[in-house]
Amino acid sequence: MKLLAVDTTSGACSVALYQESHHNGRKDCQVIEQFVRAERDHTRRLLPMVESVLAQAQCSLAEVDALAVSQGPGSFTGLRIAISCVQGLAFAIDKPVVPVSSLAAMACGAVRTNPDWTDAPILPALDARMQEVYWGLYSSERPGQALLPDAVAGPEQVISALEEGGFLPAEGGECPFYAAGPGWQYPQLAALAPRSIWTEAAIHAQDIAVLAADRWNNGEFLAAQDLEPAYLRNEVTWKKRERIRNR
Repeated sequence: MKLLAVDTTSGACSVALYQESHHNGRKDCQVIEQFVRAERDHTRRLLPMVESVLAQAQCSLAEVDALAVSQGPGSFTGLRIAISCVQGLAFAIDKPVVPVSSLAAMACGAVRTNPDWTDAPILPALDARMQEVYWGLYSSERPGQALLPDAVAGPEQVISALEEGGFLPAEGGECPFYAAGPGWQYPQLAALAPRSIWTEAAIHAQDIAVLAADRWNNGEFLAAQDLEPAYLRNEVTWKKRERIRNR
C-alpha cells in the first residue's frame, strides 16, 4: 500500500510517501519526506516536491493507492492550496483521498519527536489569530484518537473546556498533558504549566501519512470531490470574501 501525503497548513510545506508491505506476517513501513519551512511560495514549491519524493522512492503517481492531506484546521490559504493539489492529483489518477486533522498530525509528530511523551495526552495548538487558537486533545498512545474535539477558541475558553472535561489537576497537582505548537505562545495557556511545551512543533506530511494509513486500512477515505476543508471558523471565509468585494 502506498499513500502520498501533502501539507501546507501553516508556515511549512511538506510531502511524504508512505509505503506499507507485509512479509511473513510482519508489517514493514517506510516513509520518505521532504519538509521545508516556508511562509509563502507553497504553490510554487508543492508539485516539484511531489515529483522529487516520488522519484526518490522510484514510484510513479499512478502506483499510489490514495492521497492524504491535512483537512484542517489551519491557514485558510494553506488549506486551500494543499486540498486543491490533492484533489487535482486524485482526479488525474482516479484515486481516493484520506483527510487527516492537522492537530492530530501535530500530536503524532510530537510523540515521534519526543518518544518519552507517552504517559499523558498531547494538546496541540495553532495560532488562529484574533486572540484565539485551534486546539484539540489527543491520546499519546494513539495520536489520531481525539480526547476532546478540534475547536477554535480563546485561551479562557480552552481552559474552561479542559476543566469541564476533567483534564486539569486539582489545585497544586501536576498538569496531566504535554503541549505542542505555536498556539502556546499565549501566556494564559502557558500558565497551565504543562509537563513540557514544544512551541516549535510543526505539521509534517509524514505524520499525516501515518495517520492516513490507519484510516485507509479502516476504510475511511473519500472521493476527491467530497473532500472539504475543516476551517472551524466561518469568519475566516467571510472576512476573505469581504476583502475581495471591497477591492
